[in-house]
Amino acid sequence: MTDFIKQILYSDLGTSFNNMAFLVFRVLLAVELFRVHGMKKFRLENGQKEQVPNPLHLPEKLNGFVATFSDTAVPLFIILGLGTRLAVLPTIGVTAVGYFVVHRKDSLEVRDVPYMYTLSLLLILAFGAGKYSLDYYLLNLI
Repeated sequence: MTDFIKQILYSDLGTSFNNMAFLVFRVLLAVELFRVHGMKKFRLENGQKEQVPNPLHLPEKLNGFVATFSDTAVPLFIILGLGTRLAVLPTIGVTAVGYFVVHRKDSLEVRDVPYMYTLSLLLILAFGAGKYSLDYYLLNLI
């Protein structure tokens, strides 16, 4: 079990420059995700909360929870680099469904946003959070 946890947490991108560049990438991506999509979950527009699409026909509360968690809590985990590889999974799911299902018939300009988020989150999933993260420091405690 400890080896499995170490594999999930370990992430060193080789040089200090690479690790710092990935920290900046991670933080800027997460801030934008929260600022643009997470804040919509709290704002009222025309007296209404954001309507979250439910193309998979999940129970409404579950669908709303996953979408809200993905856009509000996950960015915090990404910024901190805490459980990063696991944390990005629900957001990858949400953005991939947005690209392949919700916006499948839309123009490329509309489909571009979920596409870029999905690619960026897949990069974080593959590389982990890097050396400048809570994952890295927790790994050194184990």
